[in-house]
Amino acid sequence: MHKHLLLVLLLSLAPGLFCFAQRTDLQDNIRIRLELDQPDIPLNVRQQELFAKGEIYQFYTNRLFHPVWTENGVLTELAYELRFEIIQSKFDGLSPQNYHLNLINVFFTQFESNKKQTTPNALDDLADVDLLLSDAFFHLAAHLEIGKVDPQTLAGHWRITAKTAKVAYNDLLELAVTKKQIRQSLETLYPDITIYKKGREVIRAMDEIRKQDTLNWKAVKISKTIKVGETNGGMPNLRERLAFWKYLEPYTFIDEKEYDSTMFAAVQRFQQRNGLESDGALGKNTVNALNQSPVDLIDKASVNMERLRWLPDTLRGAEMILVNIANYQLDYLNNRDTLFSTRVIVGKKYHESPIFSSAMSYIVFSPYWNLPTSIVRNEIMPAVRKNPNYLAQKNMEVVTFSGKPVNSSSVNWSGKSIPYMVRQKPGANNSLGLVKFMFPNEYSVYIHDTPARSLFKKEDRALSHGCIRIENPAVFAGLLLKSNSSWTEEKINLAMHQNHEQIVTLDRKIPVVLLYLTFWADSKGQGHFRQDIYDRDMEVLEALRK
Repeated sequence: MHKHLLLVLLLSLAPGLFCFAQRTDLQDNIRIRLELDQPDIPLNVRQQELFAKGEIYQFYTNRLFHPVWTENGVLTELAYELRFEIIQSKFDGLSPQNYHLNLINVFFTQFESNKKQTTPNALDDLADVDLLLSDAFFHLAAHLEIGKVDPQTLAGHWRITAKTAKVAYNDLLELAVTKKQIRQSLETLYPDITIYKKGREVIRAMDEIRKQDTLNWKAVKISKTIKVGETNGGMPNLRERLAFWKYLEPYTFIDEKEYDSTMFAAVQRFQQRNGLESDGALGKNTVNALNQSPVDLIDKASVNMERLRWLPDTLRGAEMILVNIANYQLDYLNNRDTLFSTRVIVGKKYHESPIFSSAMSYIVFSPYWNLPTSIVRNEIMPAVRKNPNYLAQKNMEVVTFSGKPVNSSSVNWSGKSIPYMVRQKPGANNSLGLVKFMFPNEYSVYIHDTPARSLFKKEDRALSHGCIRIENPAVFAGLLLKSNSSWTEEKINLAMHQNHEQIVTLDRKIPVVLLYLTFWADSKGQGHFRQDIYDRDMEVLEALRK
């Protein structure tokens, strides 16, 4: 009798005492699970491998194996918040299934059923779900901070300095648990650039559009550009897609296969919005863009969110030159404001412009063009053999590697190579144009003018051997030399029209970043999609979805 009274009294005075005992049992369960783990066998939960083995050991050891995600044997609000953030990772372009979502859902369903039936959750299951959720947090955190895919393993190498983790994820989780802020803690890992969060908003909105999508997105194929008045069997599908994207209101047409004037105006609006030449013609690029479904666009955006995560923090300087190869555009930024934008020509498919960063340090006005050895061997030597006057006609000369002139008639052009350098003299027809902007790098790539001005009007501007040709070089030079008041517009113009080179060293080094983004979101949250001119997106997408 007295024993029963004592037990009732203890329960009424110290209910936490018995909860502590249960929690201690769970601590022991977690501790034993980790102690029994074998180094050569992956740590796993129900045959599902855990990825962050090191962080898990450190994290639970530091907290004396106390569970994180359950309390008094039931799931906490933080556990539900983490599951929600895992689901939300699809807006980062990641796959929630990569973070144990399916198995987490199995546990949550089981625990919720047990709760309704007032059945206690088994200690093994409590330990399993704790380890599983912690591993999901660590794995997701790493992917948000530095990306899921290692860019160095890709065929289209991303040669910007590899980003390394700067955050201790076990400390981050401990802080998140203490402050009860899972979402805010994960957000600290996002790239510190506005377009990343805006990109998430675009993917979220596109996902809502996807849910309403009932169209047939089978690719429309054309053999030639379609103009107003012409007919094509794919016209009904293209008309539907223009209406789907809100470029076309319902209207009455005579022939559903005819490309009519109403549709023409809608195509122009679509082209303008998607960075295409707004001529209203249904060419290959426009039709390819109209073939993109909401799912396709989400995939494209996902690939580029990953590329943004690869960017190292050092690229957030106040002054910067950005070249987005896929958009054929150069932007000059200062204090995060875009002061100058211009069209560029980039490397053609088999002479792709590389992706890297360097620092611009000088400008060369009225430059020589020192021809690469490969061009001399493959193009110049055969041309001289056919036409001995070729060099003179192209305003070229042969020189030693120290710059001393060599009589071209004394050169043996019939061999495999020549022990000299061929260069084109400064002038209006110089292939580098009137000025070049130098940022030393291992690829011998730089930004330069071009005499072929008409090429900037082309929609496809992947036309160079790898260097970046710029449409408005004089304006660009003026901005870079703005800190020196002696470099007036007139002086720059004179420097660009000399018969000898003039090298001007900049008073600071300006970061130059060559990027490849086929999607980005602007400061207003508008998404922009571009062609994958080098066919690089699919490789990244496949790696992301593994």
